[in-house]
Amino acid sequence: MKGSGRAFCAGGDIVSLYHMINAGKMEDCKEFFRTLYTYIYILGTCLKPHVFATPETLIGFHPDAGVSFFLSHLPGQLGEYLGLTVEKLNGAEMISCGLATHYAHSSKLALIEEQLGKLDTDDPSVIENSLEKYSDLVCLDNISVLHRIEILDKCFSHDTVEEIIDSLESETSKTSDAWCISTLRRLKEASPLGLKVSLKSIREGRFQTLDQCLIREYRMSLQGISNQISRDF
Repeated sequence: MKGSGRAFCAGGDIVSLYHMINAGKMEDCKEFFRTLYTYIYILGTCLKPHVFATPETLIGFHPDAGVSFFLSHLPGQLGEYLGLTVEKLNGAEMISCGLATHYAHSSKLALIEEQLGKLDTDDPSVIENSLEKYSDLVCLDNISVLHRIEILDKCFSHDTVEEIIDSLESETSKTSDAWCISTLRRLKEASPLGLKVSLKSIREGRFQTLDQCLIREYRMSLQGISNQISRDF
């Protein structure tokens, strides 16, 4: 599994879905999600790497493909922050919060691919040992959001999106903090319904297994593209 550009998925599937919805081809849309979630489930039960999708509040959607499970298990309220703001994490941050296990400089990727391609095993410990040989140590940038966990937890621990926004606005008025200002802007650019659905999804993910999250997200995805509740997607 390898992307051909700067990202593994560049959103072409979303464009196709959008055109299918406008053409009234809802059965084709449902088939897309049935295939996607079946694929993810097979990966999960075979101990293969899980698919990790980008939270999609900016396009009127929700963190899907099992992401509500992963986000809900991050430290503190980091999952809520990432899911609602669509903020990105770099390699060092992925390692620090437990979303990734190994980090290597891009110059080593060809060698890593070659070595993994020679492995004739599905033993996780053998794969781990192979990756360890080429891993680099990383440290967080001074501007990393992970240095702001205290204020992040304070603002994103509230029960509703409105309360989260109020908390950020309160902090902004007191400190004029650049991070608070940027975070507020991101929230106000997103779909209001997408924010509410995503917040509830992540909170429910804390008390569900990955399988339960996938089943729930699959149903949410079908509702999200139905245009019956909202046309934000």
